[in-house]
Amino acid sequence: MDTLFVHPRIGRAAAEFLGKKHRLFIGGKWVDAKSGKTFDTYDPGTGRVIGQVAEGDAADTDAADAAARQAFESGPWSRMSPGERGKLMWKLAELIDANGDELAELESLNNGKPLATARLGDVAGSAEMPRYTSGWATKITGETLSVSAPGNYHTFTLREPIGVVG
Repeated sequence: MDTLFVHPRIGRAAAEFLGKKHRLFIGGKWVDAKSGKTFDTYDPGTGRVIGQVAEGDAADTDAADAAARQAFESGPWSRMSPGERGKLMWKLAELIDANGDELAELESLNNGKPLATARLGDVAGSAEMPRYTSGWATKITGETLSVSAPGNYHTFTLREPIGVVG
């Protein structure tokens, strides 16, 4: 595609995004679907095609799972302190805020909702969720559980990242 998408409801940044090729992000790279397939996505208000998106399937899911597993086992995330992970989540929230107008335009165009609803609801909520969860990174700890079995037991549960889940 790689052309400027023109639409009266969106600004230049959103238009440039829509004019690009939309691929899958797997293993830190933008890649085509293994099948080469794409699908059209539409503006429900006009029925107009607003973009083509890579159509991932089971092979792409397997590749994403393998890449995520490799990143978990050998990448930096699983070795970071909870505080470092929390800071990165907060940075993600700041990036969502910084690009909020563009994201709201794209969300509005993609699903037909009013721009203000997309900006104040969807985008604001998307920024708030990593802020909230970033605080949990330093608060999930082990706990001692009481056991009702006869005898003198001590039990302890430690919550740790387990890796790739879907």
